[in-house]
Amino acid sequence: MSNAPAINPLSTYENDTLVSQYAEFHYGDPAFGVPNFAKAMADLAAAAHIRHGNGSNGRAMDLGCATGRSSFELAKVFNTVIGIDFSAMLIQVGTRLLETGSVRYTMPDEGELVSYHERRLDDLGLADAAKRVEFWQGDACNLKGHFTGFDLILAANLIDRLYSPRRFLDDVASRLNPGGLLVLGSPYTWMEDYTPRAEWIGGFKKDGESYTTLDGLKDILGSQFELVQGPQAVPFVIRETRRKHQHTLSEVTVWKRR
Repeated sequence: MSNAPAINPLSTYENDTLVSQYAEFHYGDPAFGVPNFAKAMADLAAAAHIRHGNGSNGRAMDLGCATGRSSFELAKVFNTVIGIDFSAMLIQVGTRLLETGSVRYTMPDEGELVSYHERRLDDLGLADAAKRVEFWQGDACNLKGHFTGFDLILAANLIDRLYSPRRFLDDVASRLNPGGLLVLGSPYTWMEDYTPRAEWIGGFKKDGESYTTLDGLKDILGSQFELVQGPQAVPFVIRETRRKHQHTLSEVTVWKRR
């Protein structure tokens, strides 16, 4: 197993264009009738916690939180929410919202033309919830030891962007309280630019048969988790320019620590 990422992740996520794209993805208006994905994932996770969880609303982790919308949404339910992302630039958007209640950014419209945007927590009904949120920079494959004792961990569109998803999945049970939930969402877009081929947990032939990422998740998580919800498809739209958008489906599964 390789201990090093295929590329430096910061070279992918530390640029102003992508930070603006994620800010719009998290805090911008819905596009083409598709609900805001970060809010939808937090709402799904909160509902799963009410239905399947351990009964404690103490602590939640939003791992791969990017600019932080799901962290704020989860704080409507949980007493403390820790948002963690590898990218310092993405985390700074959430931190700025905590400090000032607003964030400003530009988005490309066409060619050299851009549009200017401001988003405010109070307009989104998140100002009070923000008091219960913290943001930290961290590596999902090598989390610090003190990130434990969580009742729910949300990892939305994360595992297929990790350099060692198996390492994360092998470790995640130790971060959860008994009966806590792990909520995973991913389009399973395995690419060697992010994850070395040897580290893929699905999306290939095994013993001559198709071996999906869901198969891999069941094999890796099965000894410590029970699959209690899903798989289900949750759509999302990412705006690239005024007239160009990505439409994708994330497969969501909910796992309960035994």
